[in-house]
Amino acid sequence: MNNTDNNQIVEDKHSKIEEIKEAMKKTDSKRMYQRYHVIFLHLKGLMNKDIAPIVGLCEHTIGKYVNAFKKEGLEGLKMGKSTGTPKFLTDEQEQKLFEVITTYTPDQVGIPNRKNWDSNIACQWVKANFGIEYTPRGMLDVLHRLGLSYTRPTYTLAKADPQNQEEFKKDFELLKKPS
Repeated sequence: MNNTDNNQIVEDKHSKIEEIKEAMKKTDSKRMYQRYHVIFLHLKGLMNKDIAPIVGLCEHTIGKYVNAFKKEGLEGLKMGKSTGTPKFLTDEQEQKLFEVITTYTPDQVGIPNRKNWDSNIACQWVKANFGIEYTPRGMLDVLHRLGLSYTRPTYTLAKADPQNQEEFKKDFELLKKPS
């Protein structure tokens, strides 16, 4: 290699370091900062085994980040969307659950002595109809994803007679008083 080639390599390395520094300043993500930091240390000449304890990652992960950077530059370091755990219910089953909860009370669909839905009752209905078991917390996630929320029902007697209510209150107070 001649002197011109060496100068080009040094300049290229310097521009990559500046690019990484800029990316580190701009990111709000701690995870992306960590990835940029790994590449920064790599470009400064540290070995993967030396970088690992500094950033708290294993050498294999350091190697993955370095290889991704070499292959695609900064774009190679971007995180993909985490897929998470697959859903247990199909879209059709979720739609049926939504329709049942928004249209019927639990006792109308075979859960006796219940007038209001909650996550436990929804778990029972899903198990009975689809054979899929959910925890109450897992069911809350499903219901939230479906745009449903839980509020405790309150009852008001709109057609109640105020005079009868007052009579009841007096009678009730008499019953409560010790003899």
